[in-house]
Amino acid sequence: MAADDMREFLEAGVIGAGRMRAVEENAVALGHSTLSMMESAGKALADAVQAYGPSRVLVLCGRGNNGGDGMVAARYLQHLDSVDVVYPDCGPMTTSAAVQASLLRHCSVALHPVRCASDVDALSRIFEETDVIVDAMLGTGASGAVREPLATLVARANRSPAPVVAVDIPTPGMRASRIVSFHRPKVEGADVVDIGIPLEAEVYTGPGDLLLVPARATGAHKGAGGEVLVVGGGPYQGAPYIAAMGALRAGADIVRIASPAYIPMPDLIYERLGGDAITGDHLETILSLVGRADVVVCGMGLGKESHDVVLAIAGAAKRAVFDADALVCPLPAAKETIYTPHAGEFARMTGTEPPADLVARGRCVKAAAAGGTILLKGPVDVVSDGRRVRFNRTGTPAMTTGGTGDLLAGVAGALFCQVPAFEAACTAAYASGRAGMRASEGRGNGMLATDMLDYIPEELFRRGAPE
Repeated sequence: MAADDMREFLEAGVIGAGRMRAVEENAVALGHSTLSMMESAGKALADAVQAYGPSRVLVLCGRGNNGGDGMVAARYLQHLDSVDVVYPDCGPMTTSAAVQASLLRHCSVALHPVRCASDVDALSRIFEETDVIVDAMLGTGASGAVREPLATLVARANRSPAPVVAVDIPTPGMRASRIVSFHRPKVEGADVVDIGIPLEAEVYTGPGDLLLVPARATGAHKGAGGEVLVVGGGPYQGAPYIAAMGALRAGADIVRIASPAYIPMPDLIYERLGGDAITGDHLETILSLVGRADVVVCGMGLGKESHDVVLAIAGAAKRAVFDADALVCPLPAAKETIYTPHAGEFARMTGTEPPADLVARGRCVKAAAAGGTILLKGPVDVVSDGRRVRFNRTGTPAMTTGGTGDLLAGVAGALFCQVPAFEAACTAAYASGRAGMRASEGRGNGMLATDMLDYIPEELFRRGAPE
């Protein structure tokens, strides 16, 4: 599939900080390094500054990659009469920003490390005489009140007569004559510059999507990871247990399983349902459990006789993942819903066979996702919430073994406790596929769905160091 065929699935408009970090991390995984992106960004920023025809430029940098962009720009502006770079000398820089700072020591620029407001005040003449100020202090990484010495840098810049060119987004409190954003706008009205991010970094899932899963707070209490209820089993006993263990491995703190089938697993809370199948007689018990769950995962191993119960569960659930036997019409819909069909189940729930062509398949899933997020499983998974489309190509042919879809539903349920439906589905597809790839390395086509369980947390919760 040619990359240009996927252009229609690129998102447009303002992009949030979290999503932009994910796209950049995906670009790095594809081979477009942070330093390469920073070089393109800084060169474009320098071009924007030179449009003012300055002879003296003041670049205000932070310690993050936004500051690194500013330092690259300073390097490209060193031919001017005067380039001053001011940066806080009160903590470590990101790896990439530190590289740029080191390069500037070999350039025709003046470096001014500052630690406090009085250090900034000593530079007042530079603020008064400069022709252009570059605000590369915080960008999309800004949060909370601006602290010293940045607060005084903002105040000094606001009093200067020079125009201010902000990088991505102005530092809080900073006036801006122009905003230059890279790849996509971070605020309305920004001028957008392309920095060469591959299309696939945005339309396919990648390791950057893992950054959207919030890290567990140091003081987190029991239940902070969410409570998942798995409803299934009867004709098929193991399916709901694989889903439930997938939810645990994906970070859910409490997983209850309501099923007529019992398999002793000490990590799960078993809610016994009498008989051989789930019926309306169990509804009172199930609905009491639905009310306390953050997410319900329903349908695995259920059989064909329980759909009225599924519809009642959907009506009571805040968030739900429906899989397997739950995917029949009338389609169940919770307040927020993820559906995880394979091709046959997609045809059953929509009346439409998904096309083989990937672009047409994306359009088909997007058209069908009016009532919730759909994760269509396949050699390349397709995820859509009716507005966005994302593709996932992690996985292995060994994942055709029974139970891998149940595992995916449980992983999606746990992530749905923490992030919105579309993001949960995308991240679940990526991490489950990666886990399958790793589990199959030593087992080939003899891999079991349960072999993937140990790899789920390794794929989901590894955190890289900032560049």
